[in-house]
Amino acid sequence: MFCVYTKTNGHRVERITDLDFWANAGVGVDVADLWGVSDPRIIYDSTAQRWFASQVDVDELSQALDGTLTANHFLLAVSETANPTGPWNGVSFDADPVNSYFADFPTLGVDSQGVYLSGDMFDANNNSVGPSLVSFPKADLLANPPIFDNRTEFGVMSYSDRGQVLQPVTCWDGSSSGTVLATGDIGTDTSPHSNLVSFAVQNAAAPGAATLTPSTRITVSPYVVPFDPDVSAPMFAALQPDSTTALAANDARLSAKVYAVGGILYAVHNTEWNGRIAIRWHRINATNLVVLESGTITDPNLDLFFPSIAANTNGTVVIGCNGSGLATFVSCYAIVGQTTGHTTAFGNLILLQSGVVSYHGDDELLNGTPPSRWGDYSATSVDPSDPSRFWTIQMYPSDPVNSDVWSTQITELLTTPIAQLAIAPAGTNVLISWSPAFVTGYQLQSSSALGPGASWSGVPQPPSVSGNQASVLMSIFGKQQFFRLQKL
Repeated sequence: MFCVYTKTNGHRVERITDLDFWANAGVGVDVADLWGVSDPRIIYDSTAQRWFASQVDVDELSQALDGTLTANHFLLAVSETANPTGPWNGVSFDADPVNSYFADFPTLGVDSQGVYLSGDMFDANNNSVGPSLVSFPKADLLANPPIFDNRTEFGVMSYSDRGQVLQPVTCWDGSSSGTVLATGDIGTDTSPHSNLVSFAVQNAAAPGAATLTPSTRITVSPYVVPFDPDVSAPMFAALQPDSTTALAANDARLSAKVYAVGGILYAVHNTEWNGRIAIRWHRINATNLVVLESGTITDPNLDLFFPSIAANTNGTVVIGCNGSGLATFVSCYAIVGQTTGHTTAFGNLILLQSGVVSYHGDDELLNGTPPSRWGDYSATSVDPSDPSRFWTIQMYPSDPVNSDVWSTQITELLTTPIAQLAIAPAGTNVLISWSPAFVTGYQLQSSSALGPGASWSGVPQPPSVSGNQASVLMSIFGKQQFFRLQKL
């Protein structure tokens, strides 16, 4: 379903099926032979003031009859304006023209140079074979009409070389270009794994001429996917109040988009912690791929799964996710963090929407046995017109009578930037830094004393702003100095 809502009052202004959306964009799907579409992604590019949307098509008849995965197509569309209810133009092309593999779990990323699609590829017998990647020059897609033919297709690659379930990085400030991030192993066994994998698309803006850099392995704290005996492969099993039905809550993949802000990559995935499904988050230097921070968010009573992450230039980080337990139906949550200096501290879980029933999905009703498959997505984004506002989207079971019904929760989170100064030695000087959100309308002041009678004066040097940091370099005076930001 394709829906558009007004941000100010939540009023729905458009609601059409996803098949109608693609038909309106000039993309046909073979509905006569019972083909459908699946796995939607949509990203708004505030720098170009355009929307990008993607899906894959699926031969639902073959899957239902004998489980065969038929070769399918990537679908990509771009809006003509910033208005998502206006015209769109799209394309459908073979996901794997060489081997006729099936593209599952497509991912989408956008930056200043390109638009990137990836899929997790399977053969007809449902055997996982490797990731694929396609790169489009963004300027071509912004043309009128858009040009889709100048893409570079890298084909099916090796999991061991490129990682599993590729997430092309989304970046608006130019601090990352063509970067791709993946987990080294999404959890196809019960062993701990300790790496992420990253590489980059080079020459993404050149028609048909993009290339790939070698892969870099990024060492992280071990993550693991516990084996659930009720499913055929290692997979997280999330508990519900109806303890006879565990939800299959996927694996350790990066299931939501990776953000780059101010030269830092923000990524999140699942792991196990003390017998619970937990959230592992990372802050990674986008240039040298050094891990700046990693952390684990867990709850003693809840499994937390399908996380998504976003961050703004003020150092505010928001993670959205689902959570459930023996006393809690699948519900929607958010966690807000603040990066000060080089450390990110997260607050408590915020309940956004409570579920109302233990979920029993269509797959369980057809198979007659648990577990039900939950997911696949949540999405968290920064508001393009106000970086202190975040939007997060999750699913939740919404009908107390029909346990296979779920709804979508869309939540706006209003955050307040915190004015905090950091001081660090820099040779014979000191570097005073803070969030650029506190440059306009604020003044850096200094004093030789604290207390009610202290005399504060403005620092004459204007701040220098780079990425997500404003700073002033000052000489050491040989006596104590105190600094503050004062609102004008």
